[in-house]
Amino acid sequence: MTLGELMEAQEGEGIQFKEAKNRFDFAWGNCCFCALSNCGGGKLVGSQAFEQPERTRKGLIDKLHIMVDFQVYEHEGKRVLVFEIAGRPVGLPVQADGVAWWYEGDSLIPMPETIVQGI
Repeated sequence: MTLGELMEAQEGEGIQFKEAKNRFDFAWGNCCFCALSNCGGGKLVGSQAFEQPERTRKGLIDKLHIMVDFQVYEHEGKRVLVFEIAGRPVGLPVQADGVAWWYEGDSLIPMPETIVQGI
């Protein structure tokens, strides 16, 4: 997917757009990344907030135990950071602080029990 296609995509279970000009709450971010992984993987598009993306990537891998990669782009003179989040391992929901997060559309919710039981 090109940056242009990504910028035109609808936000939802596989793509999340997060604007945080100077700071991004890492705990809340963990929930977002966790939900993307539990929904089969996806992309989180960020901004200047992730000053050291490799450090963020390593922190996510250490905390959530999932594969994370990133790309840095420039769009209209601004930095666009795209994190690529792998889908969860088969049979294991990813958890952030003891909760398996999930996206229902673009709403962040705890993973529904019916889905947890089906894993």
